Amino acid sequence: MSALLIVLLIVMLVMVWYLSFTATRLDRLHHRVETSWGNLDAALKTRSALTLEIARSNLVDPATSMLLLAAAHVAVVAEQSERADAEEELSQLLLSLLEEKALDSDGEIFRELNSARDRLRIAIALHLEAVSRTQAQRKRPIVRIFRLAGRAPLPVKYPFEEIQV
Repeated sequence: MSALLIVLLIVMLVMVWYLSFTATRLDRLHHRVETSWGNLDAALKTRSALTLEIARSNLVDPATSMLLLAAAHVAVVAEQSERADAEEELSQLLLSLLEEKALDSDGEIFRELNSARDRLRIAIALHLEAVSRTQAQRKRPIVRIFRLAGRAPLPVKYPFEEIQV
């Protein structure tokens, strides 16, 4: 009888340890998503700032300048629900501008913009990877049954993360 009790106690301790370990891992994954979103947000704001700088310079024609100003401003001030569309529009404008300016993109500002776009691609990749891992962990039955995610919102992927930046 006491051997059965000891076995049950060991099984319960292992189960408690496993649940604690899984909850801690899930918490770290949520933290990673938040950190990657912060980095992504900073990269987006840097890109918008460089776009505003290009728009205010004399490097582009007035019509393109107005389009860039409007798109960058909307991307900076957009609410979370409208942010995806604003960033997508800015990405499309910048892509067409960089294709147009491909031959004479020797300016320092265009090199900075290309560097910012590279950093943005990395930030998007890191964010998508963190979101995917967290979503996969949260789909596990043990996480759902024991509600190990707590009240943390399910991380999401934004539509602008799928387009070419």
